[in-house]
Amino acid sequence: MIRVASYNVHKCLGMDRRRQPERIVSVLASLDADIVALQEVDHRLGGRPAALPAAMIAERTDLSPLPYALGPLSLGWHGQTILVRRSLNVSAIRRLELPGLEPRGAILAEVETPQGPIRIVGAHLGLIRRYRLMQFAAIRAALSRRTPMPTAILGDFNDWSKRGSGEILGTGYRMHVPGPSFPAPRPVGALDRILVGDGLHLMDAGVHATAPARIASDHLPIWANLRLEGA
Repeated sequence: MIRVASYNVHKCLGMDRRRQPERIVSVLASLDADIVALQEVDHRLGGRPAALPAAMIAERTDLSPLPYALGPLSLGWHGQTILVRRSLNVSAIRRLELPGLEPRGAILAEVETPQGPIRIVGAHLGLIRRYRLMQFAAIRAALSRRTPMPTAILGDFNDWSKRGSGEILGTGYRMHVPGPSFPAPRPVGALDRILVGDGLHLMDAGVHATAPARIASDHLPIWANLRLEGA
């Protein structure tokens, strides 16, 4: 079984208006996930310096951020990164440009696990449905150019509807909504979701609604336990 998770860390700004990255790292450690897609890990202005220090992640978890950043100050690309358990090997990473009214991107990692290879796409999609559909289409096009591999797409989809916008990916993907994850203290919106592709089975999923998570960011993390077909 492989545990994946997604967490919009809100630039480490908690619901008490305090910026405390150590709280985010504590939540990450308690997730006990093998692969985590993160959103809003960098500040928005200037050189986009990291709000979530890589050294703190290394000291307090068994996870390492993948090298998506284009400069020495940032942790991610378009504010996103993927953390991978140190015992797992990563065979490829890619940055995917996404269309839209504001700059957006997705990130891709292909990871070797004891069950076999898995591809993870982390995404932080736009606020307008028209652009979300365009962004999913761009992700679909990027995946079509790569070797077939069991794939999960997860992140903050910014979608308040029950159905979501992932239908444009086709019948090879199934949308799962672990539960309301925003706003963290009393969540009503299921903005954080996972699309599971062929070759993957979702065994269990949920929202990590612990007391520390309810204050560390404006989103709660989501998680899913996946099994590769045949494993």
